[in-house]
Amino acid sequence: MTTSRYSPGASPSYFQVDFNQTPFTLAWEITKACALNCIHCRAVAQKKRNPLELTTAEGFRLIDQIVEMGKPILIVTGGDPLMRRDVYDLLGYAVGKGLRVALSPSATKLVKREALQRVKDAGVHMVHLSVDGSRPEIHDTFRGFKGSFQRSIEILHDLKDLDIPFQIGTTVNRHNLLDLPDIARVVEEVGATVWSVFFLVPTGRGQVSDMITPAEHEATYNWLYEFSQRVPFHIRTTAAQAYRRVVIQRTRAAQDAPDKEEGAPVQWELTGAGYAFKEGRAPVEKGVNDGNGFCFVDHLGNVCPSGFLQIPAGNVRQQHVAEIYRNAPLFLDLRDPDKLTGKCGACEFKQVCGGSRGRAYGLTGDYLASDPTCAYVPQSLRTPVPTSAP
Repeated sequence: MTTSRYSPGASPSYFQVDFNQTPFTLAWEITKACALNCIHCRAVAQKKRNPLELTTAEGFRLIDQIVEMGKPILIVTGGDPLMRRDVYDLLGYAVGKGLRVALSPSATKLVKREALQRVKDAGVHMVHLSVDGSRPEIHDTFRGFKGSFQRSIEILHDLKDLDIPFQIGTTVNRHNLLDLPDIARVVEEVGATVWSVFFLVPTGRGQVSDMITPAEHEATYNWLYEFSQRVPFHIRTTAAQAYRRVVIQRTRAAQDAPDKEEGAPVQWELTGAGYAFKEGRAPVEKGVNDGNGFCFVDHLGNVCPSGFLQIPAGNVRQQHVAEIYRNAPLFLDLRDPDKLTGKCGACEFKQVCGGSRGRAYGLTGDYLASDPTCAYVPQSLRTPVPTSAP
């Protein structure tokens, strides 16, 4: 295969990325090994590394392919990526190739201060660390490891002292739903740049019984929108595509407020984490979803739509990652909103939302089905209110 077909260049902006050709973000699970035993782990992490993991040489080759396909943001994850001794070589190689790289380690004894210094020296742009409770009894239960909360706080302070940009991730579930305001307080106190809020997907060790209800999803989306207006950090969501719909609805409502200047043009633009929406003469609706602007490579080289939708569409040991992303029937299905069924297929927000494909698959077995956790009823499915006769 010639490299001219995947010409390298500078990392494109969100608006420049053609999701049919290049994902906006690619996550690579470099190992499945991890010392923790989190109840929601989508990877079903194991204590020891799999001997069939991509080798260092294969990892370098994958990074070259990622560059050639258009330089998406690269997230290096696991398991616990620090379980691989060559992790610093892989990080440095990716950064040296011009990729923006984020690292998502587990809060274990491996994340020593000197390890974080090596991460910084490699040029990593962001470190992601999870905090799933504001106190040990919630977080440690969720992570399956006593002392995990304290270790997380220690690592966060080290990141701040070393001047490494970091974000905190929280997986919303029935165990911590009421604790979210206090978790947000921790996010602010430690000085995180971003609060990345995940919504549980029933895959791996994640259980349907640990999910929150559709009504609770909707209420949490609205709370996050209101909360985001008054905090010093950014709020991003994952597996919460419907949050974008809520942001659009709330913004529209503000634009239509009675005290809005009369005669002002109805034209505004939203750009959030993984989505863009413009109201006006030239509407723009674009949103990242599983397999649509997002791609996941597991520790064995299997290419999947996301870590929450781990259906292999090919393997980088046999094919270029771009060939799989661009041409595999699974990915083509996921990038065609007209193939969505049920409420998602009928929804006026499907271009920018589309529902969580991973959650739809986890709950129904059909990756094109409606996301059952969405409480919204599309306009086209609403029963018209009868009008009285004149």
